[in-house]
Amino acid sequence: MPTKMRLQRHGKKGRPFYHIVIADGRAPRDGRFIEKIGTYNPVAKPAEIDLDFAKAYDWFIKGADPTPTVKSILTHEGVLHYNHLMKGVAKGAFTKEVAEVRFNEWKAAKESKLTSAERAVEIAEKTEAKKRLEVEAKINEARAAEIAKKRLQEAKAAAGESEEVAEEVEVAEEAPVAEVVEEAPVADEAPVAEEAPAVEEAPAVEEVPVAEEVPAVEEAPVVEEAPAVEEAPAVEETPVAEATEEPAAEEPAAEETKEPTAE
Repeated sequence: MPTKMRLQRHGKKGRPFYHIVIADGRAPRDGRFIEKIGTYNPVAKPAEIDLDFAKAYDWFIKGADPTPTVKSILTHEGVLHYNHLMKGVAKGAFTKEVAEVRFNEWKAAKESKLTSAERAVEIAEKTEAKKRLEVEAKINEARAAEIAKKRLQEAKAAAGESEEVAEEVEVAEEAPVAEVVEEAPVADEAPVAEEAPAVEEAPAVEEVPVAEEVPAVEEAPVVEEAPAVEEAPAVEETPVAEATEEPAAEEPAAEETKEPTAE
């Protein structure tokens, strides 16, 4: 089997990193190799290629068979184009110096294209990032407007609740005043109701003095009946409110009547 130019895998899972090696076609992919001529990192953007151009061209003209991926790498780096120019020099179409000049021109154009492509990628990424930021800014503005609207509604609701509470407090404060105003007349009327019967009963006390009938005692000239006059103090107990002075004045009269009877 001929010698192969192939990739030998390294790196972590999901992040591959390859070595470009010259190995026997019968050897396993990650087994023994003859020589390492470069590295390839497909994870980076753009992909990173580090190739020893002279060794790669030397092994290619010796007959090393590159794999499809390695062949694309050699094309990208200009190894196959340089081999084409060297075939023209071998045929005598142009000199080696002209071939070198043409290869350098091709390489410069290739690098300019790559740089322009890289710049285009950077510009595209920047524009995408700018658009993303604009979209995020619009979303943030919309969210801020919604939040402000909700807070305004909550503030209005809180203000309405506070007004309702204030109204309830005012009603609660006014209610006891009304009750006091309503109770005040009842308190004034209560003593009047108590005093009214007292005023009406006063004349009844004045009617009680039955002591005026004592002259009936005068009609009885018997001395033994004099103790009946002693019952007159009962008249003193009857005056509940104010005893009238008339019975007191009549008692001496009774005593005066007794003196003549004793004689």
